[in-house]
Amino acid sequence: MAMTPSNMLSLGTIAPDFNLLDTISAKTLELQELKGDKGTVLMFICNHCPFVIHVNPEIAKLGVEYKAKGIGFIAISSNDIENYPQDAPHLMTKVAQREGYSFPYLYDETQEVAKAYDAACTPDFYLFDAELKLAYRGQLDDSRPGNGLPLNGTDLRNAMDNLLEGITIDENQKPSIGCNIKWK
Repeated sequence: MAMTPSNMLSLGTIAPDFNLLDTISAKTLELQELKGDKGTVLMFICNHCPFVIHVNPEIAKLGVEYKAKGIGFIAISSNDIENYPQDAPHLMTKVAQREGYSFPYLYDETQEVAKAYDAACTPDFYLFDAELKLAYRGQLDDSRPGNGLPLNGTDLRNAMDNLLEGITIDENQKPSIGCNIKWK
């Protein structure tokens, strides 16, 4: 497994807008209609990455728990499907159903959205406030495939809780680690 870290986009960056195909609803959706009232988690994931497979149970759980609190969740796959056909949109639909995603799983065919967010790996997590300003970017938690640490979403969960409570989020954030995005 390659271990690529996040690029750590500058805090305060405004979320770049997009219109992408949702592989669950088969509709084109845009950021403005998906954002949460109190905040938005945007994550770059894919079907085949062992790091994403490892965190799937927790991201599915967080999506349900925090949607009820006003945080929108959005998943995007930007991988090159010619060289990585296991990440194709029709298979994204199956993964979303199997994992119980309660959020859209969007396909970034041109990879322009991943580039706009300076995404580097899967999974790559971003938390934006109600005005779509970047408040957190980094890891879900310290758990990785095979390291034996509990999968609990601690880092992202703490950032979301602080955002919801109006507490300043610590700027000392650990990058996410995962497989590199499969660029064309």
